[in-house]
Amino acid sequence: MIIKESITIYSTMEKVWNTFTDLTRWTDWNTVMSDIVCNDQCLVNGKDIKCCFRPFLFPINVKIKIQEIIPFNRIVWSAQKKGLFAFHEFFFQEVEKGVLVTSKETFSGILTSAGGFLFPEKRMRSLTKTFLKDLKKASEA
Repeated sequence: MIIKESITIYSTMEKVWNTFTDLTRWTDWNTVMSDIVCNDQCLVNGKDIKCCFRPFLFPINVKIKIQEIIPFNRIVWSAQKKGLFAFHEFFFQEVEKGVLVTSKETFSGILTSAGGFLFPEKRMRSLTKTFLKDLKKASEA
């Protein structure tokens, strides 16, 4: 399953990038993830983030591995949890009057092969849209 969503943020690239990468501010704007734990203040290539998100009624604790950071261009992370693997790419592109942020998340594993029963695409797409809207609101403030 692949979920791809984009949003245009009417702010500077620097502000969007700094809002996204500054982990100390995530609790101020990020309503999708909670209980964020990291030894670093910013996203760092090769490091982990522990967090919780609630795609269903029950919370899921995950460890996210930062795979790649290309400043002002791309962030890649991955997570694995009991029958599910997620590979998530974020792309940042300057456009007229702002920044286009694209999220592309690829899910694989036994949970996704159950035809959406155990891992509904609609709910995951909703979480992605919410995350991007949260980033937009924080970056435009």
